[in-house]
Amino acid sequence: MPKPSFTTQLSALWILVAVLCGLLTVAVWLMLSSALGDRIAARQQAASAACTAVASHYDLSMQRPGETNVDLMHAVLDLVLVRIEGMEGGFWSSASAPGAPKGFVAYAFPTYEGSGVKRDIPEAETPLILRTLESAGSTGRMQGDVVSSGGDAVIAVACPVPHHQGLLAWMLTRARPPLGPYGESAARVLAGVLAIIVVLALLLALTLRRWRRNLVRLERALAPAGEFERGERLGRLGEPDLDQIVEALNRYLERAERLQREADALSARLAQAERFGTLGKMAAQIAHEIRNPAGAMRLKAENALAGDDARREAALRAIIQQVGRIETQVTSLLALTRPVTVQLREVDLRAWLDETVHVHGPSAEGRGIELGTEAQSGATQPVFDPSQLARALDNLIVNALRHAPPGGRVSVRAYGARSQEGERLRIEVGDNGPGVGAAEREHIFEPFVTGRPDGSGLGLAVVREIALAHGGRAYLAEDTRMTRFVIELPWRPY
Repeated sequence: MPKPSFTTQLSALWILVAVLCGLLTVAVWLMLSSALGDRIAARQQAASAACTAVASHYDLSMQRPGETNVDLMHAVLDLVLVRIEGMEGGFWSSASAPGAPKGFVAYAFPTYEGSGVKRDIPEAETPLILRTLESAGSTGRMQGDVVSSGGDAVIAVACPVPHHQGLLAWMLTRARPPLGPYGESAARVLAGVLAIIVVLALLLALTLRRWRRNLVRLERALAPAGEFERGERLGRLGEPDLDQIVEALNRYLERAERLQREADALSARLAQAERFGTLGKMAAQIAHEIRNPAGAMRLKAENALAGDDARREAALRAIIQQVGRIETQVTSLLALTRPVTVQLREVDLRAWLDETVHVHGPSAEGRGIELGTEAQSGATQPVFDPSQLARALDNLIVNALRHAPPGGRVSVRAYGARSQEGERLRIEVGDNGPGVGAAEREHIFEPFVTGRPDGSGLGLAVVREIALAHGGRAYLAEDTRMTRFVIELPWRPY
């Protein structure tokens, strides 16, 4: 399984960060909102219980129902509220209450953190208290109201005092976030941190997008058909880290081009040296091949001048034979130095093979060598130059007849074969002669390489050139039973 790329990993990391930020934001909001709601419910329940306790205590403490005792009200308020942190309250009388003025009658906040006992009603919350008292007075039942302010909530509860018409008790308390008095500030700081994280995540996303785009450009430039493979310089991407890689690749390309130029120069010098060496070797071989016939012709000419007509006739025949030998050498050299030009056409393989091999029948019979042929045609006829390929096949057959022992066998076979390059034409010439030595196998197709003292070493070189001109090759097959030369060509080059 392929390993994820660097940008893919960073993208996954960014997505994970974004998801975690979202989940953290939702979790903090749910925690604060749900906790504050629980606090409001709890404080409202406590206020309701305190209101009921104050009203019942006052009712039970009054010896004469219907009268209003402000001192007793303060005593009851202090007694009940001193045990409830942050709870304040009082009594309120309507116009119908006998013996009591209309409005707030008594008030107490025993747990007030300031100096002394707080007796003044909070002005900011007075509208909330009056609204709650009015609702409780009109319904004759306990009523509560909640007003949220920022992270805090103000809770007011009012309840009728039993057996005292128009007299109501009320409680006021506050519900704060679970993080204490600084909870709102902490929540704001946390929200700010989350906002910064979100902004950083967005910046990271933009950076990743730019990186991905630049990496795609760099990847395309480094692709097999990209700019770098074509030897072109890579442009800067505007990303410092990636630009360092681009500069390094450009330096590598410059160094590779310089090394290639140096290698080309060395190759040219080596090729020139090889040409001079080949020319020297060829000149020496030509001098050797021509000197021997020339020396023989000189000797025959001298004998002819000193002899009778019969000796002069024999000398002339010998001279003509040596001239033919020289012409053969020169013709082979010209064939090797001139480029091979092929005229491709569709050829009847069996007929062409029989016609080419038939010429060598008398030579094989003279030495008692069995010359056999085999041709296997496919669904279509092969395409090649019949005259040029006949030259190559002639050289192989002559070479095989020279190396085959008297009474031996030479086989010529042509057939179609499948390979990675497609359908191929293979022509094989084999003999049961002594074979080719290991030292000669690698150089057997080079000019002037021969295993016979009277050989020129040009026949197999011509075979190789003709095979190359057809887009094929010539080689010596690995076969322990016989010596087998192979010419392999495309069955139909077009």
